[in-house]
Amino acid sequence: MSRSVRAAMMALVVFSSLMVAAQTRQRHFRFTYAFTVRNLPVGKPVRVWFPMATSDAWQTVKVVSATGDLPLRETREPEYGDRMFYAEAKKATKAEYHFAVTYDVVRRERVGYRDGHFVGPAVYPQSAVLRRLLEPDRLVPTTGKLAELAKVQTQGDTTPMAKARAIYDYVFRTMRYDKSGTGWGRGDAEWACDAKHGNCTDFHSLFISMARSQGIPSRFAIGFPIPENTHAGEIPGYHCWVDFYADKHWVPIDISEAWLDKAKKDYYFGSRGDNRVQFSVGRDIRLSPAQAGEPVNYFVYPYVEVEGKAFPNVRNEFSFADVMGPKKTKIAKK
Repeated sequence: MSRSVRAAMMALVVFSSLMVAAQTRQRHFRFTYAFTVRNLPVGKPVRVWFPMATSDAWQTVKVVSATGDLPLRETREPEYGDRMFYAEAKKATKAEYHFAVTYDVVRRERVGYRDGHFVGPAVYPQSAVLRRLLEPDRLVPTTGKLAELAKVQTQGDTTPMAKARAIYDYVFRTMRYDKSGTGWGRGDAEWACDAKHGNCTDFHSLFISMARSQGIPSRFAIGFPIPENTHAGEIPGYHCWVDFYADKHWVPIDISEAWLDKAKKDYYFGSRGDNRVQFSVGRDIRLSPAQAGEPVNYFVYPYVEVEGKAFPNVRNEFSFADVMGPKKTKIAKK
């Protein structure tokens, strides 16, 4: 296939996706991603990375303002193409550094599979992309007991869609959304399988592990939820979700949201609403420029290093406001 033909096909895919998106619900809001690095040792080198929201077929993003106590530079990591902001100081001159980025976001409902039919055109990712999305991550194995579990749960299913639905149903009925105790929130698929509870990272890591073991490419995405019935306020934490690839289509799912709103179980197998904003894709992220420490488990919060070691003393402040919405009201943190 020639480069010009391939480019024309990709343009058609993007155009068709946008046409589908135009027929679904959408939400327009401002999102502010702010944080303060605290109690820094003055005189020591400090490096700061944080994710950057970008546009795709399902969200249109514009940076309204980007400020920081250190100069910001936009970079991109090579494996997933995640964009980010980077800042550094050879020697910290004060104990705190503050950063804030405000985005204008139009987020569209994503419908990829409904009533037994795919919505939108076929897509043809590069083979290297699909191979990577069949490989394990540090906390998401593709062999061992989870592969054996997936084999049992998909017994008798002969198509990727049927297998994916069987795994989705297993995670839905077996897991419960419960953030008590310790261990949850790391996206450790084996831990989630044993504990049978956790948050969105645990639900979706279990799905990805089982799906990849059955030859179904699956990608992890993360961002922030936008409350459905509130027009402005603070966002206490992240949310994540999954796309899997079957029959030449990417199929969106969100099992933890389905668990929290069980009437929408079928909706969330193939669709996702407009109440979110995406920031990055993938696990085990090598930042740009590369960090000294280990790969980042998932990249939604700021990552800071001081003298080449991870520095966790960061206070996050995330908020949103609907464009043309009513007066701001504060959301209680969970």
